[in-house]
Amino acid sequence: MTKKNKTLLIRITLLVGTAISLYFVPWLLVKAWILPLPDSVQEQADQAIAHGFDGVIVYVDQGGQSPQFVASGWHNRETKIPTRPDALFKIASISKLYDAVAVTKLVKDGRLSLDKTLAEYLPELKGRIENADQITLRLMIQHRSGIPNFTDAPNFWAEPTQTYEESLALILDQPANFEPGEDYQYCNTNYLLINKIMDDALGYDNFQFIQEEILNPLNLKHTYGSLKEVNLDDVMSGYHVGHPHDLKADEHGMLATAEDVGTFVRALNDGSVFAAGEQEIYESIYEYEHGGWVPGYQSFAKYHKDLDAVTVEFYSTTDSKLYNWNLSEIINTRIVKILKKKRE
Repeated sequence: MTKKNKTLLIRITLLVGTAISLYFVPWLLVKAWILPLPDSVQEQADQAIAHGFDGVIVYVDQGGQSPQFVASGWHNRETKIPTRPDALFKIASISKLYDAVAVTKLVKDGRLSLDKTLAEYLPELKGRIENADQITLRLMIQHRSGIPNFTDAPNFWAEPTQTYEESLALILDQPANFEPGEDYQYCNTNYLLINKIMDDALGYDNFQFIQEEILNPLNLKHTYGSLKEVNLDDVMSGYHVGHPHDLKADEHGMLATAEDVGTFVRALNDGSVFAAGEQEIYESIYEYEHGGWVPGYQSFAKYHKDLDAVTVEFYSTTDSKLYNWNLSEIINTRIVKILKKKRE
């Protein structure tokens, strides 16, 4: 075979591979990616509704400018209430950022140690969680413990657990996914246990500590630990494709407005959430941005250093195949492109 023919064969193979790949990619994602970039974040949010989301909230805090509050779609589609930019939203795993800051403060204060093991903190779990005597608090925070993820249990989201004991029971006596520190796997069980460890060290619910040491100093008055603390009408409705009902009454932990999340994420990134000596600890254990997912609710919070901008995006529609998650990430990327274009 000549060099020319080899080159032609490679090109044909690549084209066929690309065609096959595109066949399996939902065209909605392709369309969302290739559409002309709108001129404003509001137009992009409206476009997201056209892609199938029921409601979208976007908050942008760019240095030297007034914050942007953008909303599109429905706060409640049944009653036709338009989306409110100040609505409360279930922030799901974004709460891990607050947990990691709380752990940092407790470590700096000497009430917790990153190198103490799970078996030392919770002796009753020795022999029930594999490697409990080797898994440190540090490894749990970093998702390097190897503990199985309780939310991966079959059909978990069809009937989620409601208590620490119920959630823990789903992974007790199960083999580890890997040896401690040898790999990484995002795992909600880590933070289930971290919250229990913090509660025990404090002698009270750790959200009270988060409120006193993180929320109050930042004047975050619209961040809550539970649905029990809020007026349900203030919570944005959430919908899951194929499920006929509004999911906002389901308990899934912390809720906040987009502005409160954005204020916290800026303080996290500029260091103002920390007291002396704490930021060095935090940098060694966790990240500065996060996404969150529970049925009906997708959330994203990120600081963009090149723009000195915090973006927070809330989407009130999820699906089992996570097409909507991928679609959200495409929209998030386009929002940042719009901000960069406006700066030029």
